[in-house]
Amino acid sequence: MVADHDHGHSHAPANFDKAFAIGIALNLAFVGIEAFYGWRIDSLALLADAGHNLSDVAGLVLAWGGALAGKFKPNPRHSYGWRKGSVLAAFANALLLLVAMGALAWEAVGRLWMPDSAAASEGLTIMAVAGVGIVVNTVTALLFMRGGENDLNIRGAFLHMAADALVSAGVVATGALTLWMHWAWLDPAVSLLIAAVIVWGTWSLFRQSLHLLFDGVPDGIDLQAVHDYLAGLAGVARVSDLHIWALDTRETALTAHLVIPNAQVDDAFLHDIAEALHERFEITHSTIQVVRAPFAMSCQPQMLTPQSKAAAR
Repeated sequence: MVADHDHGHSHAPANFDKAFAIGIALNLAFVGIEAFYGWRIDSLALLADAGHNLSDVAGLVLAWGGALAGKFKPNPRHSYGWRKGSVLAAFANALLLLVAMGALAWEAVGRLWMPDSAAASEGLTIMAVAGVGIVVNTVTALLFMRGGENDLNIRGAFLHMAADALVSAGVVATGALTLWMHWAWLDPAVSLLIAAVIVWGTWSLFRQSLHLLFDGVPDGIDLQAVHDYLAGLAGVARVSDLHIWALDTRETALTAHLVIPNAQVDDAFLHDIAEALHERFEITHSTIQVVRAPFAMSCQPQMLTPQSKAAAR
């Protein structure tokens, strides 16, 4: 007996389309302003923050694209639709951002050795432009505040924009100190700090997206714990071919064979398993096949059964 249970799709609500559009437009306009003034006064702090805000645009596009891609209906050539596109976009975004921040850090290190005193007189411009960034990032964060409780995409957008408001505040402080103390070295030093913050935040996105591209078990799900739950069900002699992977950046799927020698399984039994997997492990799409004896060589990783754990002790 095979049962396939899908607990529904948790795509971003349609009314967030307007929030995404406004947030992307605001941040794109600000990136243009910040990059122009950063180039005009040769401020690496402003250019670094412009790069950071460009990553915000990419993040908003990614979150919106993930919500939209999930609405594409499956077809004979793509039985899951285009939902994996959000993971691929996250990986590409992270890779490009890491390369860009590496180039910026290289330039900043050079400026530390040979500071540009001309930039020290532009502290007021830096403060004014970055001050606009505080407003833009705060407004964008507020657009997603109410949706963060039950949607990881929306929560990620909110936290990213709120954090960037703080980064822009740091650039304002840099401009004030530069204007007051005329420290030419402060601009590249803050640029290095901003680049480090971006790389630190981006590395997690890079690692997780690469992991999910290879159908790795999503972070937060313990494969052994899922195996132990299934193996502990009444009548189950063995769990085989257990696989857990991400359908997209929000939903997780599972397939497994349950070996039950005296199988007398009804729909209620399978439904209860699906409900438990959803509630305990946030697995939204599970396919369980019940067999009386294993009929194929398992390709799952080695797992400890409750009996083998007791013997190991």
